[in-house]
Amino acid sequence: MGLLQKLFGPKTDFQALKDKGAILLDVRNPGEVKSAGIKAAINIPLQNLSSKEITKLKSKNKPVVCVCASGVRSNMAKSKLKAAGIDAYNGGAWSRMKPYFG
Repeated sequence: MGLLQKLFGPKTDFQALKDKGAILLDVRNPGEVKSAGIKAAINIPLQNLSSKEITKLKSKNKPVVCVCASGVRSNMAKSKLKAAGIDAYNGGAWSRMKPYFG
């Protein structure tokens, strides 16, 4: 198994997730998001991804695609969300999701 597959898991159909109404969650810090990001994303920095925020996301009953600058923080966020029972995915770098969430 290659490094990318370890980070991102098996190939994910992000277009299908978007078509299902997936939420794009950007876990970068506000300064990073302000300099470049995707308008459709919800910004909750990884360190602020509390049980309260997770409960709000879970109540939306939609898949969540996590993004950050490189894929490391988004993978941590995905793991936290999956542990809470949310259908979550690691989208990696936010720029990688721009074709889908624009």
